[in-house]
Amino acid sequence: MAMGLASSGRRHGRTTRRAAMAEINVTPLVDVMLVLLIIFMVTVTLPAVGVPIELPESRANAVEETPSQITISLNSEGQVFIENEQVASGGLPDALAALDRGGDGELPTVVLRGDRSLDYGRVMAVMGELGRAGFTSISLVTDGSVAAP
Repeated sequence: MAMGLASSGRRHGRTTRRAAMAEINVTPLVDVMLVLLIIFMVTVTLPAVGVPIELPESRANAVEETPSQITISLNSEGQVFIENEQVASGGLPDALAALDRGGDGELPTVVLRGDRSLDYGRVMAVMGELGRAGFTSISLVTDGSVAAP
């Protein structure tokens, strides 16, 4: 004689309860995960620094980004930006002195982005100030190019 697992009502003088449904609806979970994946894909491809610059072209290999790096940008007018904040004219030494230098004693890497129309002397002046402030690990950022110079 077969017994029913999920029954309701009274049987043989005892009240039985209906068994709990052990299924999980995964459709809402999949929908949420797809939305999160799309958001992640869009935000990862956005540039880290919002200063618009036309970078020079180079066939150099890509440099790995680190979370502790500091990005310094020079736009086509020669204005200096640390991350997204513009530095006042002549205020670069003070701005560099105010930067967080890390607690482990090792200075973070500086990523220098300079517009292709800038004078070489302007870029070297900023690099000189970086050296005076103690930042000796400097990476120059360029656009990728397929043609050799």
